[in-house]
Amino acid sequence: MAIPTFQEITLPLLSLASDGQVRSLSIARKALADHFKLTDAEESELLPSGRQGRFANRVAWAKVYLERAGVLASPGRGQFQITPRGREILVNPPEILDIKYLERYPEFRVFRAKPQESVPTPASGVELATPEEALEAAYQGIRAGLASELLERVKSASPRFFELLVVELLLKMGYGRSGGTGEAIGKSGDEGIDGVIAEDRLGLEMVYLQAKRWEGTVGRPEVQKFVGALHGRRAKKGVFITTGVFSSEAANYVKTIDPRVALIDGPQLAQFMIDHNVGVTPSQTYEVKKIDSDYFEE
Repeated sequence: MAIPTFQEITLPLLSLASDGQVRSLSIARKALADHFKLTDAEESELLPSGRQGRFANRVAWAKVYLERAGVLASPGRGQFQITPRGREILVNPPEILDIKYLERYPEFRVFRAKPQESVPTPASGVELATPEEALEAAYQGIRAGLASELLERVKSASPRFFELLVVELLLKMGYGRSGGTGEAIGKSGDEGIDGVIAEDRLGLEMVYLQAKRWEGTVGRPEVQKFVGALHGRRAKKGVFITTGVFSSEAANYVKTIDPRVALIDGPQLAQFMIDHNVGVTPSQTYEVKKIDSDYFEE
C-alpha cells in the first residue's frame, strides 16, 4: 500500500500505547510499518532531501501532534506514553484521528494558531503533509521553475557561450580537481569536440566535451559522430551535453562502447547548474533548527 499520511498514523500510534507502557518511537515505527503492511522500499523511502525517511518523518509528526493535544505524554527522549485523555479517545475512537478531531482540545488549538508551527494546507483542503514535506514540496516547486527558466536562457545563448558554460560546469563538478584546467575549443573544423578538460597538470587524463544546443531528441547518429571524434583523438572519456533529450537508442549505445561516454540532457544540465551555482545565485536562505537534546541532559 501507499505510505500512510501522518493523520492516518495517529490512531494506530495511540492504540499501540493503550496498555499504558512507555514505548520508544523506534520500536513503534517497526510495529506501525507491520500494521500498514509496508514493503521494505516503502519503509526506507526518503524525503527529497535524502536526510530522513518519509515514513519515519510522518510517525514522528503523528507523535508530536498527539502530544500537543495532550493525548500522549513524552516521559523521555524518543519515548511516549498514553494519557487519561488518550484512554478516553480509545473508548469510542473515531475512524481517523485527524487534525479536525484534535482541535477540540484547547492546547492543540493554541499550538495550531502559531504560524511557525502550522502545516500548510494543500488545495484539497485536507492536510496531508508534515511540515518538512510541505517545506520540501515548496522548495522543489521553486527549483523546478528555476530549472525551466535556466534551460530557456541557455537555449537562447550563443553557441560559444554554451561551450564556455559546459567547461565551467564540468570544472565546478570536480573534473580537473588535481590541478587540471579546462578550455572551450569549439570552432570550424573542431571535428565534434567543443571543449576539453585536463584532469591533471600534465594532461595525461583528458575529458573531451561536445556541447550541442538542440530542440527535441538527439539520436544515436549524433552520438556516434561524437564517438568517432573521440576515436580520432584516442580519447578514453567523453561528455556529450545537450539542451534537448537523448533517445533511448543513444542512451543504450553508450553503455556498450569504448571510450566511456556520459550523456547529459537539458533537464539534467539545469539541475547540475543549480547544484553547482552556475548561472544562478542564492536568493534567500532558511535555516531549519531542531532541539539539541544533549543540551538538556542533566
